[in-house]
Amino acid sequence: MKSLWDEKEAGRFTDDLDLRVYSSQLLGRDTSLVLHGGGNTSVKITENNILGEAETILYVKGSGWDLETIERPGYAPVRMDHLLKLAELEQLSDLQMVNELRTHMTLASAPTPSVEAILHAVLPYKYVDHTHADAVVTVTNTPNGLLHIKDIYGDRVVIIPYCMPGFDLARLCAKEFAAQRHAGTEGMVLMNHGIFSFGETAKESYERMIKLVDMAEQYLDKNKAWTLLHSGSELEGEKKIYKELAVLRAEVSTAAGKAVLLKTNSALKYIDFVQRDDIADIALQGPATPDHVIRTKRIPMLGRDVDGFVAGYKRYFNKYAPNARQEVTMLDPAPRVILDHEFGLVSVGVTAKDTRVIEDIYDHTIDIILRAARLESYRALPGQDIFDVEYWELEQAKLRKSGSVPMFSGEVALVTGAASGIGKACVASFLARGAAVIGLDIDSAVTSTFQSPAYLGLVCDVSITQHIIQALEQGVRRFGGLDMLVLNAGIFPAGVPIRELKMETWREVMQINLDACLLFMREAYPLLKLAPNGGRVVLMGSKNVPAPGPGAAAYSVSKAGLTQLMRVAALEWGPDNIRVNCLHPDAVFDTGIWTDDIIKSRAESYGMSVEDYKRKNLLKTDITSHDVAELAAEMCGPLFAKTTAAQLPVDGGNDRVI
Repeated sequence: MKSLWDEKEAGRFTDDLDLRVYSSQLLGRDTSLVLHGGGNTSVKITENNILGEAETILYVKGSGWDLETIERPGYAPVRMDHLLKLAELEQLSDLQMVNELRTHMTLASAPTPSVEAILHAVLPYKYVDHTHADAVVTVTNTPNGLLHIKDIYGDRVVIIPYCMPGFDLARLCAKEFAAQRHAGTEGMVLMNHGIFSFGETAKESYERMIKLVDMAEQYLDKNKAWTLLHSGSELEGEKKIYKELAVLRAEVSTAAGKAVLLKTNSALKYIDFVQRDDIADIALQGPATPDHVIRTKRIPMLGRDVDGFVAGYKRYFNKYAPNARQEVTMLDPAPRVILDHEFGLVSVGVTAKDTRVIEDIYDHTIDIILRAARLESYRALPGQDIFDVEYWELEQAKLRKSGSVPMFSGEVALVTGAASGIGKACVASFLARGAAVIGLDIDSAVTSTFQSPAYLGLVCDVSITQHIIQALEQGVRRFGGLDMLVLNAGIFPAGVPIRELKMETWREVMQINLDACLLFMREAYPLLKLAPNGGRVVLMGSKNVPAPGPGAAAYSVSKAGLTQLMRVAALEWGPDNIRVNCLHPDAVFDTGIWTDDIIKSRAESYGMSVEDYKRKNLLKTDITSHDVAELAAEMCGPLFAKTTAAQLPVDGGNDRVI
């Protein structure tokens, strides 16, 4: 491990809090130190209050902030004198503690201080850094972890036995640190939890952390427990697994009581881990650090026996709940990590971000398990300790306060023609409602149209069956299944009378506007049938279905055929709880199919000016892609839960349609 401290870069910062931010970001850049909101940093600063009185303030990382991206507003200022008095109490519930922290901040708009604020306060150093360094956690998660830590550090660090985070840990550390501390103390190791460093400057505290963690890494290397080699071969692309994945997702969603996403990763590292002969022994010990249980649950599910995992989780709850500090309500019993010989590592979450976070955490967990096994053997904390964190009073309080979730949380939408126009607007509308979205287009721009973990853009020619199957495979590997299908891709050729219509044009329009939709519906049907909340399909028709215009024979017929296909699908798929509806937009001119030449041609066919043609509806209004997209999204939502085979115009009112 190397220090990333840059004197020139650090020289840009002028005060203690700025330097705290800088060194915290350096820690956050290394995922072997902290992951996704993990770790903690603080600085003690003397300031004058509004009365002109000097008081020492602890600036500690606030809840919800990540060290890699933290800024000044991410630090909560809490009065030190009150924190030190709290540390002297015999007992304090965590809810009471949080109230005390919040009511003794000097800035009402600051985030809630870390639950480790009291612990940071009792350490008599200006700067305090805390990480969950993989190397240190690896060493402590072995049967002789304490001996290994002493072998690595001697008396450089104070060693604290495992204790539940929060007030109890702060109180224990205050006592033990005072007893063990000496002039040469550089850090503190919390067994099965992490490591602290401290100093009078940000640089000193940061570089002590780097040195202490490097010592653990060197120790593992010396004992041939650092370098990990993987054998075998990756399974990516060898077999289409999307239908099997969708079945698994449906079962996990049932166990969770809500729709969830599944993200698969069949990289060599994960396949190699899953295929170990001792996988049941090493993977079912427990998490690398107790706080991971909030994301991953105590153990992963091996294979695909969801009912078996649920039964095991209920036994775990019934065993440890009677010993909990307060009455607890069981969380959903669905797995969050799945290890499967064919799928590799599967992470489960309500959002795409959740699945990525869980994958990252377990990726590091695998390294910790394997290195601990090479050093000695992997041993996690007892089940009761893990349970106490999973059912922490603070976490239970969050559940009680949790508000409404976005409409499409845990659900997956697929949109064709997603690189521009109505398709692009549909992606935005579904993302805004919490869905994960697979966007397809023949235009390569689709891959970068949206920068979100909930978006997967794929180049796809929807007129080719193999392209559709490949897109479904990639999409389901990323998100787990398919709930909503918006078939929007289409072409609109320049107006031409029937007497001049070429068969090549006719066939091309039918292939893209009609045949491709049939192919997609046929291939997507098995996935839609498994959708936890029922499958939904929205087909993009046209005003030309009820009111065709001259010169648009191929387009009008293709959309009429699509509408008839929708009606048949609604009849066939209703028993499978799949609803199929159609929108008929008109005069949506901010789309890719409308060029200036086409607009001019269509206006001339109506004997109108371009401007009059654009607003040739009864309301004399502009119809935008966003207008259509919003209705497409709502048709997949609860407002239309009892509607199928509907045809809705989005045209501002058309006298010929009416």
